[in-house]
Amino acid sequence: MTTSKTRPIVSLCFETSEDFFHNLDRLTTLIDQAPEDAIIVAPEVCLSGFVYTRFEEASAFTIYALEKLRASITNRLLIFTAITKEGDAFYNIAYALHNTAIIHTQAKVKLFALGAEHEYFSAGEEGAIAPFLFEGITIGILICFELRFKNLWQKLEGCDIIAIPAQWGKLRSEHFVTLTNALAIMNQCYVLASDADNADTSGMSGIITPFGGEIRNSGSEILTSHYESRTVESMRRYLNVGIK
Repeated sequence: MTTSKTRPIVSLCFETSEDFFHNLDRLTTLIDQAPEDAIIVAPEVCLSGFVYTRFEEASAFTIYALEKLRASITNRLLIFTAITKEGDAFYNIAYALHNTAIIHTQAKVKLFALGAEHEYFSAGEEGAIAPFLFEGITIGILICFELRFKNLWQKLEGCDIIAIPAQWGKLRSEHFVTLTNALAIMNQCYVLASDADNADTSGMSGIITPFGGEIRNSGSEILTSHYESRTVESMRRYLNVGIK
């Protein structure tokens, strides 16, 4: 009999301020409240927000914050995005941190034109959107607007967990809930969706199971549940749609 893999899973939901150091302090405080072996997803650009007039400052702060987070994350896995400069271009890059290592990165591919992201960020390569393995758990990442592209769902088929760091517009809050629920059901996996709790964002962070069960924050900055490999396996076995 195969033993089910289990791991605490955490979705964060907190406000992004104009004070970068305050944001980092809030993030590290919430990380410290999570179980020591948790998989944690934080909102998109949670260290800075979309500070288009401060990209040089924000990208320099990303380097500082990565060193601080790598020194303190210990056995947890943290997934978040940050403004990053590579050469003369700026990218919105997702990082997966574990112990002192960066174990996965991918730049945001689908930039949100309504938010003018394409005027400030360079887009990543679609080929970089691919699952990565973490202690026997297959994980994928879609960054905010990328959630709307069905071909990207297929690229992450077979993942056990899909992380969605986001700053999703409040006017389209129902879309965020519907799409994250549908992604979990369609790909028969756990979805960890983390949205900022800003005046103009949905604040609808959530954890959704392969069966479509969901928990959403209701004023809480931290949601905690458990990943169980047997839940993924049983969903794919009894409702077989060809996902392995």
